[in-house]
Amino acid sequence: MKSISILDKLETQLEKNVSYYVQTESSKIHLNDYIGFNWKIKFEGKIFCTNCGKKTKKSFSQGHCYPCSIKLASCDMCILKPETCHFHLGTCREPDWGLNHCFKPHIVYLSYTSGFKVGITRKSQVPYRWIDQGATQASMLYEVKDRLTSGRVEVALKEFLADKTDFRKMLKSSDIREDFLEVRKDIIQKAKERNLSDVLELPENLTTIQFPITKHPEKINSFNLDKTPEISSELKGIKGQYLIFESGVLNVRSFSGYQVEIDIEEKNAT
Repeated sequence: MKSISILDKLETQLEKNVSYYVQTESSKIHLNDYIGFNWKIKFEGKIFCTNCGKKTKKSFSQGHCYPCSIKLASCDMCILKPETCHFHLGTCREPDWGLNHCFKPHIVYLSYTSGFKVGITRKSQVPYRWIDQGATQASMLYEVKDRLTSGRVEVALKEFLADKTDFRKMLKSSDIREDFLEVRKDIIQKAKERNLSDVLELPENLTTIQFPITKHPEKINSFNLDKTPEISSELKGIKGQYLIFESGVLNVRSFSGYQVEIDIEEKNAT
């Protein structure tokens, strides 16, 4: 099966195992069906902005041309550091976008990826944010009114929780922590000692996520399509936004906007 695709964040659906999809020029492919198959991915140097669609020599901010990367609110630094939101100063790049995305209910959560971590997401993005990060377990801690408040709560919790994932460790296993809810209780108690304001503490909850993986990599070799434009290997699984091949891993989201030819054939095909 041969097809052309302009890469973008993999579409996901939470079922018994996470279902993954990629859009090609002609159809949407259910990637889970092709684990155990030989894949050939070829990048011939064409990159298109995922916002305006124009061809660009280089990708910025995960799939944008340079003009879009400096004008879009979704590419501003406050997206990475929500506690620095500057909407109230009148300097938001796109005020209407800010109102529709940042001034919505947000969730502050605890997840287990490469370890326990705190994170934030719009309420409407639960559980997709957890899937994208490769979390095997996650729990909503608080609901807050907007992104700025969620960022401030996250900063407070970072005093005793990480907010980053070691992607290498995350890809090497799919551990489940039996003590997850005990850790959650401990975090809630520590947070109470800090007198967090404008938060709604949520009842105990736990989501467990299983990823379609037949074999975890022992060593992590990350493919870079700019340096290695052709990949040929058997797909062993998918986790987060990573395709896990026998010979390495590819972070699909990092190459958003890259046009590639995908050729998939059965392992024993002749």
